[in-house]
Amino acid sequence: MARGLVLLAIAAAVVGCGGGDRIVPVSGIVKLDGKPLANALVTFQPTASVNNPKAGVGSYGTTDASGSYSLKTADTDKSGAIVGTHRVAIQIKQGESDDRDPKLRPPPKILPPKYNLNTELEFKVPPGGSSAANFDLTSK
Repeated sequence: MARGLVLLAIAAAVVGCGGGDRIVPVSGIVKLDGKPLANALVTFQPTASVNNPKAGVGSYGTTDASGSYSLKTADTDKSGAIVGTHRVAIQIKQGESDDRDPKLRPPPKILPPKYNLNTELEFKVPPGGSSAANFDLTSK
């Protein structure tokens, strides 16, 4: 009887461990009008679905001078993003901080709202991660 309870506890622990969100490496390049976009904040937010009502933690990264970025999770700064479909927003980082509610902030001066406040961007993070989460944006 005791052996059966131990086996049941081990089985429950194994099943519980497998249910967590998988974090995989994600990186890419952001361009604006064909040129690398530096100092842009790139955010990935997993989208909820019927199979995954709790989408999980988002990820973020900042582009360098070549437009390259690598994501980190918003909660622990672990490298990568959760596997699955993400809503992506990209905005220019401003020099001064703005502590107002994000909904009250004006949209970035360079990027159209379709890339940030009203984003139309999505990216599906595959189980093996991706180094090709690239976005070619236009200023119009």
